[in-house]
Amino acid sequence: MANTTNPRLPQIVYSCVSKRMVEGELFIRQHVVDYIISGTSEVHFGGKSHRFKAGDFRFAIKNRLSKFVKQPPQGGEYRSISICIDHDTLLELKDQFRRGITAAGHHHDNVFLLKPNHLFRNYIDSLLPYLEHSQHMDGELVKVKIKEAVLIFLDVNPELRNLLFDFGEPGKIDLQAYMNEHYQYNGDLQHFAYLTGRSLSTFKRDFEKIYHTTPSRWLLQKRLEDAHYLLKEKKIRASEVYLEVGFKDYAHFFVAFKKLFGLAPSMV
Repeated sequence: MANTTNPRLPQIVYSCVSKRMVEGELFIRQHVVDYIISGTSEVHFGGKSHRFKAGDFRFAIKNRLSKFVKQPPQGGEYRSISICIDHDTLLELKDQFRRGITAAGHHHDNVFLLKPNHLFRNYIDSLLPYLEHSQHMDGELVKVKIKEAVLIFLDVNPELRNLLFDFGEPGKIDLQAYMNEHYQYNGDLQHFAYLTGRSLSTFKRDFEKIYHTTPSRWLLQKRLEDAHYLLKEKKIRASEVYLEVGFKDYAHFFVAFKKLFGLAPSMV
């Protein structure tokens, strides 16, 4: 899955890793179509976990927080292609699909499978010569291929028109409920503010009214408490725990953990 994306920048991203990799947090500003070539991937969000395998096409909804774990096959590599659907491409296509857009809402998981279509595989085959051999794709070609992807998957997943052509920003939501559910994601405060429908200054002000501390201190405390539980009760290795609870690097986690609990994570 592509990392945090610019909503107006068209991107096609090739991923290839030989070791298990946890992407501790993904704040996706674009819708993304992701195809797994080899290996498996787990995604975690809202208390749910889903596992995807080689050959799956999945769709990740913009403005959602999810955790992804990439698992290569035995002796092989995890490989995937992510097509990040930029805002401008969708604006160009909106009029073409205007009649199919309805006001009725429908709940979708953050990440879900797309209905299969043999054209998807032909499309991926057309990308691989560029991506596998690190050949440059011209910006105009990238735009064309992203538009092609949208047209192909809408042909067999027409119900997604409402998702794709909804250009609204996140509305103001219950901050406490959202933070209690999403504190393990290592997004920065601007991401949390945006996703709860607030400016950064309003987010900080509302947060301190609820928790009587700063967002940074609260997040650090919650993540370290979770880490201590996972180390002691679940016997998870410290080298894995720090990613699970939302830290971006082990050194920061080690120092913060030792300061709070008086011992190194490996000593719990």
